[in-house]
Amino acid sequence: MTTPRSTSHDAADDSLFMFDREAETMPRGNLAALQLRRLRKSLTHAYQKVAHVRRKFEAAGVTPETLGSLADIADFPLTEKADLRDNYPFGLFAIAREQVLRLHASSGTTGKPTVVGYTRADLDLWSDLMARTLACAGARPGDIVHNAYGYGSAAPSYPCRAAEPSGR
Repeated sequence: MTTPRSTSHDAADDSLFMFDREAETMPRGNLAALQLRRLRKSLTHAYQKVAHVRRKFEAAGVTPETLGSLADIADFPLTEKADLRDNYPFGLFAIAREQVLRLHASSGTTGKPTVVGYTRADLDLWSDLMARTLACAGARPGDIVHNAYGYGSAAPSYPCRAAEPSGR
């Protein structure tokens, strides 16, 4: 697994393992504020860098500044599979293609293939998220994890990556 960020805990409960105790025990108000800040940053980045996203936001009458609370995300348009196909292969990338370290693509058997790209930061975030998920399911550093998922264009391979000894 990736290296746990924090394994300190009360001596009264030595059996409890959390990959990232600070994140997993964050007070609800702090978590909501963090989520809102990160969501606004993501919306702003997509709005500024991806013309298709900007057009969809404008058609829906929203901008990143419209997001005043987490509940406001309901006003924003979703990215649908048709968006991925219509902007094939790299039209929805919000970063330079040279920064993409991994691509996941569908086979295109039901239409035009879809492509999703991942940066180093994306891969690290997914790795930590999956390590936290595996820890919640009872996995501990040193355990062997069998990843029995198909790979496809989704991200099911990440539990396996999170369980790799190097973690990165």
